[in-house]
Amino acid sequence: MASESEGTRDRTAPPEPSAFHHAYEEGVHAPWDIGRPQADLVALAEAGGFRGDVLDVGCGPGDNAIFLAARGHAVTGLDMVENALAKARTRAQWSGVSVHFVRGNALELEMLGRTFDTVLDSGLLHVFGSGMRAHYVASLAHVVRPGSMYHALVWSDREPGAEGPRRLSPEDLRRAFASGWKVREIRPARYEHMLGGKGYAEAWLVSVERTG
Repeated sequence: MASESEGTRDRTAPPEPSAFHHAYEEGVHAPWDIGRPQADLVALAEAGGFRGDVLDVGCGPGDNAIFLAARGHAVTGLDMVENALAKARTRAQWSGVSVHFVRGNALELEMLGRTFDTVLDSGLLHVFGSGMRAHYVASLAHVVRPGSMYHALVWSDREPGAEGPRRLSPEDLRRAFASGWKVREIRPARYEHMLGGKGYAEAWLVSVERTG
């Protein structure tokens, strides 16, 4: 995970995949794997924020996807790391729910060949510098139709220090979705993690509607 803030240096190259593969190796515990869905996403679901078919992009070990499937959504979870998907499939089986987990690149979502009513992103958007972020948003456009919603939980520029991923500001988020999207809400949230300390980072929960 990147450790520098957004304004320090714009990375145009994609994140190094080996870091994510290593996080799911035997005996390694990914700091974002908290073993449960993120509390702010649970609250969003309980408030009616998710509807219809859901794509969880960058689903990791699958806890958010499993939670949404248990609420009756048809959920597809996408990740590029096969070991993460193996964990997710095992957890879904333990939970007694059905989730379609697929290996794929978040920058090539057209490979799914379909659209969704809601897209969830828990901790992926902040991985990308502004250059690659534009590619990611363009990729998202392949899987959402006008009126569909995209919800992202990202580390906030209110979080002090340098440990963990890139921090994003509300301006960064609005800039990323300036064309063909409408930012409906950006509200303070918490991104729970296993890095120690207080156990969470200050975050934003951004909800964006596809308009064109």
